[in-house]
Amino acid sequence: MISVFKRKQQGQQTVSKSMMIKQKRYEALVYALHGDLFRYAFWLCHDRQVAEDLVQETFLRAWKALDSLKEEKAAKAWLITILRRENARRFERKQFDLVDIETTAVPDRKAPGLEQNMENEWLRRHIAELAPEYREPLLLQVIGGFSGEEIAGILDLNKNTVMTRLFRARNQLREAIEQDKTARGRCNG
Repeated sequence: MISVFKRKQQGQQTVSKSMMIKQKRYEALVYALHGDLFRYAFWLCHDRQVAEDLVQETFLRAWKALDSLKEEKAAKAWLITILRRENARRFERKQFDLVDIETTAVPDRKAPGLEQNMENEWLRRHIAELAPEYREPLLLQVIGGFSGEEIAGILDLNKNTVMTRLFRARNQLREAIEQDKTARGRCNG
């Protein structure tokens, strides 16, 4: 009888030890990546509360599937993928009133002045005008800090396709800058 009790105690200690390890691993993930996930979620939905909910749901799903994460280096891409799927689920469940993105401005509270605000707004507007297949890889690279290979994994694309799309997105932005400079030159005489 005593030996059965000892075996149960040892089994419980092993379970609680592995649970503590899992919890510490999870807390490290949350601490390291919550800011990046929130920024990406905010860019996707343009609503602070919805972005917070998306990040919370992402971390909840991550907790449930944490044992499936084999490489710590892949954690950011793994979490971004979960977040993108959570965002897609949001549209499956409920239809939201749509707002034209061109008329919606995302305030930048850290911009030093009016000129910087105008440049930021110009850049946001032109990025929003890019086709989705060019816009999403560019945002993942610029905002998320992902490499071409990581973006390819997140978007389920070939790396060369991602690199081509990034190149074309940058070229389209560069052309927009040149057109803007030309238009300013004509207006100024």
